[in-house]
Amino acid sequence: MRRIIQHIKQSLSWKLSLGILLMAIPIFMLSIGILFQQSKERIKDEATKHATSVLNTTMQRIHRYMNIVETATDINDWEVIAHMDPDSILSYSRFIVMLNGHIDGCSISFEPNTFPKYGRHFSVYTVREEDSVTTVIEEPYEYFEKVWYKTPRMHGKPCWVVYYDESDSLELTLDGMIASYSKPLYNENKHFVGIISTDLSLIRLSKIITAETPYPDSYFIMTGEEGRYFVHPDTTQLFTHTIFQDADPQKNSDIFALGHEMTTGKKGSMSVNIDGKPCLVCYQPVPGTPCSLALICPERSILQGYNRLNFIIGPLIILGLLFILLYCSFTVAHAIHPLYRLTSKIQRIAEGHYDEQIKQSKYNDVVGRLQNNFATMQASLSNHLNDIQQMNEETARRNEELVRTSELAKEADRQKSLFIQNVSHQIRTPLNIIMGFAQVLKESKSALPEEETKSVTEMMRHNALLLYRMVLMLCDSSAKGTTEELYTNRNEEVSCNEIAHECIAMTNSQFPDLPIKFSTDVPDDFCITTSHLYLKRSILELLYNAARYSDGQNVSIRVSEIGSKMHFIIEDTGPGIPEEDVNRLFEKFTKVNDLSEGLGLGLALSKRHIINLGGDIFFDLDYQEGCRFVIELPKVR
Repeated sequence: MRRIIQHIKQSLSWKLSLGILLMAIPIFMLSIGILFQQSKERIKDEATKHATSVLNTTMQRIHRYMNIVETATDINDWEVIAHMDPDSILSYSRFIVMLNGHIDGCSISFEPNTFPKYGRHFSVYTVREEDSVTTVIEEPYEYFEKVWYKTPRMHGKPCWVVYYDESDSLELTLDGMIASYSKPLYNENKHFVGIISTDLSLIRLSKIITAETPYPDSYFIMTGEEGRYFVHPDTTQLFTHTIFQDADPQKNSDIFALGHEMTTGKKGSMSVNIDGKPCLVCYQPVPGTPCSLALICPERSILQGYNRLNFIIGPLIILGLLFILLYCSFTVAHAIHPLYRLTSKIQRIAEGHYDEQIKQSKYNDVVGRLQNNFATMQASLSNHLNDIQQMNEETARRNEELVRTSELAKEADRQKSLFIQNVSHQIRTPLNIIMGFAQVLKESKSALPEEETKSVTEMMRHNALLLYRMVLMLCDSSAKGTTEELYTNRNEEVSCNEIAHECIAMTNSQFPDLPIKFSTDVPDDFCITTSHLYLKRSILELLYNAARYSDGQNVSIRVSEIGSKMHFIIEDTGPGIPEEDVNRLFEKFTKVNDLSEGLGLGLALSKRHIINLGGDIFFDLDYQEGCRFVIELPKVR
């Protein structure tokens, strides 16, 4: 017996047979378990896709019905405004319901005392009953605080509202549950006069939603902004319960997560325990409404076919074990196969594949020791080659960095030379003009004619201003204290219209023949808190560019108040700016035409000033007749 045990310990064939048998059984069992689990996940994935498809189809049906209601309302509201008399309003309310079979009711309600004959209240309502359509002037009641009237009036735009109206005297739907598309009415003077509200009963909406379900036990729910049920298979919970109401935050965190996703208008799917049963829930918001629709599919329905697999797992395990036994027999016959595999790896290493991995063996037999020795040798060789490769890569990287640094230095030197040349040229030209005219005035033996003297002095003044402007730009672009000065002086009260007139006057002093149009949306005493100096410089730069590069016919500045922002809009007509140069407009020392006048600093400095003031300057790409720049500043008063 001892001899047999000793033989088994020393025999590679027996070791391989027993090792494969002991290893194959758990691997096989694990494989079956993984396959079973993957099948389950695959079924869930397919169920999610199917449920999502059904939900999308249902949402399309809802959207189609909602579009019918919205279209019927939108195409008739102008008729109501155009014919503001009680009889016409009754006719239009009835016309909307009769013409559209999917609409259950339509009310047209007006602001207090719109029709003095009827007193404070005037509301017309049409309801679709089983075989007839009834139109009445409603009895006076305070409909101004109803959600279908108050919500669109407050927001100033059409919206969908879902509400429970216990005072529904016409018994439109069960318990007064209504989905209503409400649209504000404005007269020709843009004054709010009332609401036209078109109704769709929730019973009809529930039938639309539940027309198709993917599984026998699946059902739909629809919730509002606060998670209140608007559609639910249990009608006792409609409008009285929310998705959060009966859930424990500790035990039912998944329901709270679902409720949060639905009330915030998210779209997706998740697994949720509902009434102690795992369910797949797909949800998405209803477009144009604060509601969210969810399709709930119990997992027992989804996995009904999958559970039948339990009856075939037993025979499958038996067949698998038989296969393992056959596999072990085959393995014993090929006990020397590890040597061939080791030989193959050594051959690849000999061919230059030094990264080929040889695993360490945990056995102490001849093959195991041989494999371990080769593995150690290969690891040492691989580490050495990796060190060499890393050294080469680091050397190459440093060389590349040196090349890039050298190129950047050359580019910086080239930019410096170009800038110095440009500054020298731009300053030399007005200096030469000033010096030339000064010499003329000095050497003129007799007084020049007054008109010529005025022209000479005006030319000298114009070029002196050019010099002053360039020097100021250079100081702004390089002086360290510019930003500090800007921050300390940006709390001035600046009149928007006054600074625009001031900039127009200063521009006309240099371009006297240029007509500059001015328009404003704010009163003359409207002020914002900013820096007068740097806002003026920025506006002047844009007007100066418009004067120089436009056709000189349609330069304008407009002051507009848009929400919490003030806009100074400077536009002109002319050649505009090529599209390929738009991205470089606000870069320093950049000019669209290198031969043009200037240092290429004006727009860059203007943008920096406005950004430091809390705003921005941008170029309007939609304007195609020339150039339009917009200065946007916060409306701080």
